[in-house]
Amino acid sequence: MSFYRRVKYFLVHTLMHSNKEAQSLIDKKVIEIDGVVISDNCIISDVSEIKVNGIIKRAKKELVYLRFYKPIGFQSTLNKNVDNNLASFFTGYEGLAIAGRLDKQSEGLLLLSNDGKWVEELCNPKFEKEKEYVVVLDKPITEAFVTGFKNGVEIDKYLTKKCFCEKMNENTLRIILTEGKNRQIRKMCQVLGYSVLNLKRIRVADFLLADIQPGKFKFTKI
Repeated sequence: MSFYRRVKYFLVHTLMHSNKEAQSLIDKKVIEIDGVVISDNCIISDVSEIKVNGIIKRAKKELVYLRFYKPIGFQSTLNKNVDNNLASFFTGYEGLAIAGRLDKQSEGLLLLSNDGKWVEELCNPKFEKEKEYVVVLDKPITEAFVTGFKNGVEIDKYLTKKCFCEKMNENTLRIILTEGKNRQIRKMCQVLGYSVLNLKRIRVADFLLADIQPGKFKFTKI
């Protein structure tokens, strides 16, 4: 999935031509999009190669989609100015963005791509993408806890949405959320009198952590 604009937008906002100059280049048929000469202000993808007078002004962009197992102890950022960032795991990949976050003490699935539109759609709360977790708590889980968690918990003056919560064993839960407030699961558990010992995300939408090892990633298709 990629984002689309008209060719004149690129000429004006990226190459800094005036509207008149941009239209003149189109009329002279000196612009090629992915090897095809254009003659009007057509719509182009943000991954297309663009040539003006035979000179490449934007190289064709190869889109990549990655499933990554974030280890415990790392921040969900590629910013090299932040301690314990993830940049070193993705040497050689430019323009990546992370679709959603996990806090430093949590582990599991992160999705990354250089396809900004795809990342935005995964992150936008209005699409309510499911996120699935396996969570280990510090003491035996009661039915009252499960019921309270499912029905929503007030954190930071916000009542969380109803969600899926299933007891897997004495102190382990399977949780599915369609929202992603900061440290939401940890805060919900704390309100209900529990502490999280381990939190692992195993799924985002249709993308699974599966057999990926900590600190490793795999290419995926969308």
